[in-house]
Amino acid sequence: MTSPLTLRSGNLRCELRPDLGGCIAGLWFGAQQVLRSTPATALQDVRVCASYPLIPYSNRIGQRWLRWDGQDYALPQNFAPEPHAIHGVGWERAWAVEENSATQAVLGYHHAADASWPFAFDSRQTLTLSADALELQMSITNCASVAAPVGLGWHPYFAKSAATQIRFSAAGRWDMGDDKLPTRRLASTGLDTDCTILDVDHCFDGWNGSLQLTEGGLRLQVTSDLDCLVVFTTPARDSIAIEPVSHVNNALALAQQTGVTPESLGLRVLQPGETFAARMRIQVEPLA
Repeated sequence: MTSPLTLRSGNLRCELRPDLGGCIAGLWFGAQQVLRSTPATALQDVRVCASYPLIPYSNRIGQRWLRWDGQDYALPQNFAPEPHAIHGVGWERAWAVEENSATQAVLGYHHAADASWPFAFDSRQTLTLSADALELQMSITNCASVAAPVGLGWHPYFAKSAATQIRFSAAGRWDMGDDKLPTRRLASTGLDTDCTILDVDHCFDGWNGSLQLTEGGLRLQVTSDLDCLVVFTTPARDSIAIEPVSHVNNALALAQQTGVTPESLGLRVLQPGETFAARMRIQVEPLA
């Protein structure tokens, strides 16, 4: 196991597991969890971490079937019993530590084309901790010899209690079917609600890049330059997934089914050597 990394600034502490999907094991404000958190040395499964990177796509590729530029690719089933491919490959692979200081870490992952994703790419995460915020940046560069579809995002799980409130604005919501794939788009203004009875698993588009969450005496401001947001929780869960992402779930297949362009659903098409980058920020403020 590559040694975990710890970033500290003021009351904030962030623990990382580069070897376990380049994930964040935990984010704390003093002794209080900001994200669903486990000490890095105790974390065994990336699926129960605080946050992991979504790269080179977000959410699901339906029936794990990728059709691109006239060619079909069967991707592995990586979240049984679901029949889909999910969340890309970054969360399944070890990341290298390229730089590390008391308040910043730079992680890198080079993907050689394989059965899990047929296009080579380079990716980088930069995580920077200040006294009141965690700043995340991520990039992907197409290393294939052909144009390739890409997306990216983050999958953080925020701590949730009976007092948690969420508020953000959006333009639309993609409803999920029983198969966890989007079925239709409805107009939506976003959410402004208590999370106690919230039962949601949707991708919102037209997000304005800002979200407020209050939890356990903390006010969190989540911002990003991405304009899609996946939100998932149920009343029984003690966390809420709030995922800034670049594209609608199952975007490539959905575009092909509906006759729209993949770009209109947020998917990027990178030419060889081209890079796509995004950022996310979690600001933490104690309530007065």
